[in-house]
Amino acid sequence: MKRNQLLIFILAVGVFGILNTEMGVIGILPDIADHFNISISKAGWLVSSFALVVAAAGPTMPLLFSGINRKKVMLLVLGVFVVGNVIAIFAPNFTIALIARAVPALFHPVYCSLAFTVAAASVSKEEAPKAVSKIFIGVSAGMVVGVPIASFMASAVSLQMAMAFFAVVNAIVFVATLLFVPSMPVVEKLSYGTQLSVLKNSITWISIVAVILLNAAVFGVYSYLADYLKNVTNLSSNLISILLFVYGAANIIGSMVAGKLLTKNAIKTVVIFPFALGVVYILLFMFGQFSIPMMFVTLIWGILGGIGGNINQYWITSAAPEAPDFANGLFLTAANLGTTFGAAVGGLFIAEMGIQYVVLVGILSLILGLAAILLRNYRFIPIQHQLSK
Repeated sequence: MKRNQLLIFILAVGVFGILNTEMGVIGILPDIADHFNISISKAGWLVSSFALVVAAAGPTMPLLFSGINRKKVMLLVLGVFVVGNVIAIFAPNFTIALIARAVPALFHPVYCSLAFTVAAASVSKEEAPKAVSKIFIGVSAGMVVGVPIASFMASAVSLQMAMAFFAVVNAIVFVATLLFVPSMPVVEKLSYGTQLSVLKNSITWISIVAVILLNAAVFGVYSYLADYLKNVTNLSSNLISILLFVYGAANIIGSMVAGKLLTKNAIKTVVIFPFALGVVYILLFMFGQFSIPMMFVTLIWGILGGIGGNINQYWITSAAPEAPDFANGLFLTAANLGTTFGAAVGGLFIAEMGIQYVVLVGILSLILGLAAILLRNYRFIPIQHQLSK
């Protein structure tokens, strides 16, 4: 039991390090733009190119590595991230820095999908959602904690030291994996054909569509939260930073809560989620100009955002339990596509109607996502009943 807890902890920190590498750069984009003497929009490619590579590699890379000893694969991925981060620190130009991030991004889905699969497999079937929720704590922390830490280190010490933080975290997890994670050979190797065959099932595609829409519902609005707080709520920069941190911390709480909810009654949790987030968005639209109500709305929104990430992973992996590695890869791709789609549509709504109407993207995505959830439930009741047992 203790060995399993240590394994899950190392995996969670590993996922934190990898998400930290992806998202932490957001906090130092202005410094990177100054360092390479480029525009902030060009520096932004360090974030968007990483996400696009992850989306493209999501279904393929976990599939390619699915038959290899899990420990060896983890060490390979962590090693690639350490080397990539070190090269990025000393990159002589922006192109080298971009390549140094694009290559590790290829391996991002491999580690993350493995982390979900191994965590779920280390406990009983009933306890799997709780184990996976602990990995999501690493995801949430990686997405929110890395940004302020990197930003602080860049301003207090130097840009290179901020980027070294990413490399150090990955190096620590590499050593911990080497010393404390047991060898995990793949006992039952699934052929590529067997894993790809899940794409023949309509339940898989309905689940993918639902996840794209649910993630778009969250990130289509969250991507513009800072701008919303500035122009609608009229908060100062310091208060905006605090509320963004509150949202991220609430995400971590949401991940903890999600494990218990999905273990207790998964289907009910998934169906209720769009309604709960929809209420939050209606409150956001009605009271967005008032600072005190916005603090409470942001807290509840953040908790639901954390729950939503867990729901998305469960929804796809429960549709294809016979190919867990591949299913987790599909989840990562669907989630990244949802984020990209939601942010793009959110931008269009803002351009046409104004920032206060960005919540409509979330509400419309939730309505369509709920339709996909109910369609899957209606068409696959026997499967759902078995999975929820």
